[in-house]
Amino acid sequence: MRKNSHVRSILCVAIALAIFTMAAAAQSSATRAAGASGKGGGSATLGYTDTPLVPGQRWHVHDPARPYPPKVAPGVSRNDSPSDAIILFDGKDLAHWLPATQTMPTGVTIRSGSPAWKLGSGYMEIVPGTGDLATKEKFGDVQLHAEFALPTTPGVSRVDRGNSGIFLQGRYEVQIFDEWENPIYADGQIGAIYGQWPPLVNAGLKPGEWQSYDIVFDAPRMDGDRVLKPAWITVILNGVIVQNHTELLGPTVYRAAAKYIAQPAEDAIVLQNHNSPVRFRNIWARRLSSNDLPEKK
Repeated sequence: MRKNSHVRSILCVAIALAIFTMAAAAQSSATRAAGASGKGGGSATLGYTDTPLVPGQRWHVHDPARPYPPKVAPGVSRNDSPSDAIILFDGKDLAHWLPATQTMPTGVTIRSGSPAWKLGSGYMEIVPGTGDLATKEKFGDVQLHAEFALPTTPGVSRVDRGNSGIFLQGRYEVQIFDEWENPIYADGQIGAIYGQWPPLVNAGLKPGEWQSYDIVFDAPRMDGDRVLKPAWITVILNGVIVQNHTELLGPTVYRAAAKYIAQPAEDAIVLQNHNSPVRFRNIWARRLSSNDLPEKK
């Protein structure tokens, strides 16, 4: 009798375990089904709908409905242009450039005629006395890549040695200068925001060596001459950060304090002709947009 009772006990435990296992499996299946339908916090796209809103945004944390960004193929090497870049100079012609005159602090004026800078083997070179160059395209927020080489022959004066610059929106200058064994004031050396901020470090190379700028520029937001948001800039010189999200004080000026004035939302990128035969190559730009620009199908 006790033997049969023992057998019955074992059978009861086995049945209970089986029932518990089946219930757990059913619950797991229901949870997965709820997740696939967006109920109970999950979704088929691995998102959640029962999470709080991201502060200041209309999206839930991990929102499955949030747009996926556009796909961009990076360049093969660090200096190669990505697939969505505007190629401003590929070493073949000056089709994207116009003769111009940069005037501080008001910006750029386009001149008549054709660019008079010299075209070499894969590069363009400043010809003293021929004026600046401005892009035909106009930009607001932008990522810019440009490579340059300083001349190996001395300039007419110390301040002319390898002197040039890149003006974002034709107004905000990232300095190019040969300070190799040729000191100049800190806010005027290579990597400086001219007249405003020296570079964090001196990452310039010798004259004759190809150097690179990678610049991320956040354009100012203006209401007439009232500043809604100042301009910001990050500059990487030869792979080294020399300006780290630096706030700009206004358009570049010489021997004066910068301040904002009215300007258009977009304007040209300008290469400065400071009468020194600086060379440029491999220039490209990417317009920057919002984080929630949807992927193109």
